[in-house]
Amino acid sequence: MIRSSRLVALVATLVLAHAVPVAAHSPDPLLGTTPWGQNQVVQYMWTSGQVPPAWAATNIDLGAADSKASRNSKAALFERADAAASRIAYGGAHPCPSYGIACMNRSGVPISFGVWFRPHGTALDWGTLRWCQAQSTPTNGCYDIRRVALDEFGHVQMLNHHVNYADERDYLDAVVQYAGRSRPKEGWDTHVYGRCDIARLQLEYELLESDDAVSTCLSLSTSLTIAAEPASVVAGATTKVTGELEIAVASAAKRLSGDPLSRRTITLQKRDLGSNAWVVVATMGAVTGSAGSYAYSFKPSVSADFRLVYDAPSSEGLRDATSVVLRITVGVAPCDGTAKLGSSSGGAPNRPCL
Repeated sequence: MIRSSRLVALVATLVLAHAVPVAAHSPDPLLGTTPWGQNQVVQYMWTSGQVPPAWAATNIDLGAADSKASRNSKAALFERADAAASRIAYGGAHPCPSYGIACMNRSGVPISFGVWFRPHGTALDWGTLRWCQAQSTPTNGCYDIRRVALDEFGHVQMLNHHVNYADERDYLDAVVQYAGRSRPKEGWDTHVYGRCDIARLQLEYELLESDDAVSTCLSLSTSLTIAAEPASVVAGATTKVTGELEIAVASAAKRLSGDPLSRRTITLQKRDLGSNAWVVVATMGAVTGSAGSYAYSFKPSVSADFRLVYDAPSSEGLRDATSVVLRITVGVAPCDGTAKLGSSSGGAPNRPCL
């Protein structure tokens, strides 16, 4: 198979580090241990004497833009500049293995990286390399240099090759693969990170925003709390139920551990005293300016038990959560012979004394 490979010098270290097989459908393994800074802008320039032709330069830059647009995390952003510490080369001297169509070196992180692309028409042990964008009419068997660029930028982020099932039915779960596919095989022109690429980026760099979706390549526990202010009211008075949803604190969640989760659907449920049945009272509203916070105000008529429930959708790699049970007690409003109905200071109408 044709490999879009790493720098050879890194291979021996990685084989030792990953002697234990990684389960399929897991986040991509790590390539190295040093991440970039969150949302770090990393500029690159063309290597002198190894400047890509216009068609390749355009598509490599598009690969960098694809990385930014599809990272769904605070991973690094790659941008070309007139002068930069990082270099990208096309043709000429390179450290790629004999079968590789491209390779990279991230040993300079968090300062710099290097990427090398083999030129169109290179004769390799498996055949002649053809880049699709170099052809006026792309032919079957050519490789999409934009997709390969995204693969290499994924390596630069710190993504190792995804581990697939033997039949590769999960191939589209990741762009960063040991063997790239040529036209017209499925996935040959994918220009976004796959869900298991994104999962690793989220673990290492966090979500961009607290309301962003967690990759379905993950399955993270969540934590949901409940409170009421006040938890004891008189009939007709208002209480405010609040909740906090976050990713449960756990080492497996890495940088996502304890992070708030905003704009999810949280329901407030009630159970009457002496009953075992829970009924939905309302959907909690998001609290503006407070990530992961939810609130709902209402006037309970009788004492009851309440809880918050988060049913994680299939579109996210999160697990359900239910808060502890909170009892809200409702008492009888005191009488006031001097006050008129509706004039109590606590917001509930005083009842007249008999």
